Amino acid sequence: MRTEALAAFRQTLRGPLIGREDPGYAEACKLYNAMIHRRPLLVARCLDVADVMAAVRFARENEMLVAIRGGGHNGPGLGSCDDGLVIDLSLMKGVRVDPAARSVRVGPGCTQGDMDHATHAFGLAVPAGIVSTTGIAGLALGGGTGYLTRKFGLTIDNLLEADVVLADGRFVTASEAQNQDLYWALRGGGGNFGVVTSFLFRAHPVSTVYAGPIFWDQAQAREIMRWYRDFLPGAPAELCAVLGLKTVPSTPPFPEELWGRRICALICCYVGPAEEAERALRPVRTELPRPIFEHLGEMPFPALQSLFDPLLPSGLQWYWKGDFVRDLSDAAIEEHLRHAAETPSELSLMHLYPIDRAARQVDRGATPWGARDATWSMVIAGIDPDPAKATALKSWGRSYWQAVHPHNPGGGYVNFMDSDEAAGRIQAAYGDNYARLAAVKRAYDPGNFFRVNQNISPAA
Repeated sequence: MRTEALAAFRQTLRGPLIGREDPGYAEACKLYNAMIHRRPLLVARCLDVADVMAAVRFARENEMLVAIRGGGHNGPGLGSCDDGLVIDLSLMKGVRVDPAARSVRVGPGCTQGDMDHATHAFGLAVPAGIVSTTGIAGLALGGGTGYLTRKFGLTIDNLLEADVVLADGRFVTASEAQNQDLYWALRGGGGNFGVVTSFLFRAHPVSTVYAGPIFWDQAQAREIMRWYRDFLPGAPAELCAVLGLKTVPSTPPFPEELWGRRICALICCYVGPAEEAERALRPVRTELPRPIFEHLGEMPFPALQSLFDPLLPSGLQWYWKGDFVRDLSDAAIEEHLRHAAETPSELSLMHLYPIDRAARQVDRGATPWGARDATWSMVIAGIDPDPAKATALKSWGRSYWQAVHPHNPGGGYVNFMDSDEAAGRIQAAYGDNYARLAAVKRAYDPGNFFRVNQNISPAA
């Protein structure tokens, strides 16, 4: 790379350009998942759209590999690359709420917590994930599931508009009114089509929710899981119940006598008054064994979103695998129980996130999301702070997934895929929509400039 070209690029940017010899390089390279290490040549920390356009042009002119980093929560480490340019959007964090239109414009560097904080002041919320440190850009482009999905749909179902810098350096807006093919592809197709520099979301009236976790000993998990698969389809859309097979962390605020105990958990959220929530949850009280721990009550929605943040700081070791799940058979439950009894660490887990009700009411071809007929999105995550456990986390996660995968319909949520997924798995994630995605990729990025992602090949 010519020194004068690099100097001109540095002068063009309003944000800092960090190279390997610059102070702060090591910090700029840190990833949420400490199991993954990348050494880019340059990190461009963009402050505005002009910076992004300049970075794309520079990378194209110098034939550099490019990775796009938003809020920095990407589990497979796809927000960075070796020997290339990282276009870091984490400083682009503006949020503007329009309470009259019930919409919110969000910068690509925002976390879910940034957005929740701004919308909550107006009694509004956008359907998103379940951890406030999650970057909203990556979440939204892959789909977006969480506590509000059954009532208000996926995050992509609430994306109204996106501003995008394309591979050729052009700036466009994608919506129902303009660049409709790109708008369609962005709602689930990930970062394959350009750098999104602004999101406009529909927001919904959500302020206080009735929510919290309920734990049973894992010895009762078979009964809980069978009950759950039958209960959830008939539960009101206002109620989300995430099922987890996990371990009680050895830390307050959990009772010390439960520390290290393997459990089956329901993490509940009801969007509505407490008395309605109690009615919706009455079967939990009357049809299931007495739990060993319960912490349900009214709380601000952002408090629920950040409830588990202290357990999952940046810098842990992560390995995860995912699947879409349509039916939870007895045979599948047995495999879940067998592997959940062998978790390699206290933080390792399996979660089933409901993606029915409102998410199913969207036509299968309306967005690339390939699982409108699924009931859950499953994630198996091996997690621990100790790098020495990386091999054990991977081994457990892979064997668990291999055991339950034959019971599932194929395909999985791209945000729950690891960096080593085969191309066939990515195609299965989108199903019948994959060919259309590939056609949009050919139209907007025929050279596959944006390829550090769960890649959709323009040649497909």
